Amino acid sequence: MKKKVVVLTGAGISAESGISTFRDSDGLWEQYRVEDVATYDAYLRNPELVLNFYNERRRQLFQVKPNEGHRQLVRLEEKYDVRIITQNIDNLHEQAGSTHVLHLHGLLTQARSDRDDNLIVDIGDRDIHIGDKAPDGAQLRPHIVWFGEAVPNIEPAAELCEKADYFIVVGTSMNVYPAAGLIHYVPRSTPCYLVDPKAVPISRPITIFQEKAGTGVKKVVDELLNQPSE
Repeated sequence: MKKKVVVLTGAGISAESGISTFRDSDGLWEQYRVEDVATYDAYLRNPELVLNFYNERRRQLFQVKPNEGHRQLVRLEEKYDVRIITQNIDNLHEQAGSTHVLHLHGLLTQARSDRDDNLIVDIGDRDIHIGDKAPDGAQLRPHIVWFGEAVPNIEPAAELCEKADYFIVVGTSMNVYPAAGLIHYVPRSTPCYLVDPKAVPISRPITIFQEKAGTGVKKVVDELLNQPSE
């Protein structure tokens, strides 16, 4: 049986493809207040603004491509059972060829019923407009976990972390919960790696590559491909 590699990715890996991030000095929160575009109250208050914000994000997604960080993670599947847990709402991991991707915060290329959270539809690159209906007749909303909403995939993610033989963190500040708490589910004996150009506080032994994903992930992948995988 192949050993399991669990990878937690954040905005840093997608930024190298040109995806706008939220927390950098020139990020999206400099242009928008979180209270205006990323809460359910904001959606109720001004649905057109919120829908247009995510329509812009979706259009941007279809103008970019996976980068070397994404592609390097695909290489790991040659020898390992690789499970990616991502905080990102883009599909760049899937575009690169990763076969097991768990999205914690939803996906831009999907929408869901405003009445039934489990009624999810694929929309690809299409905009969502007021009046666009789900199959149950309710308004379509972005399939995004907004601030204050439950993160339904956090339990499956925690179960993956508990079984990790190797754990890799790429491009995340480890400040956003509950995702940041996933590392506490990783067994203490599991080797851990961190790839990020910024210093990230992690309170456990971890091998750090303080560089961008495109170069740092390759170093981790090269190291793991030289390890016994079974």
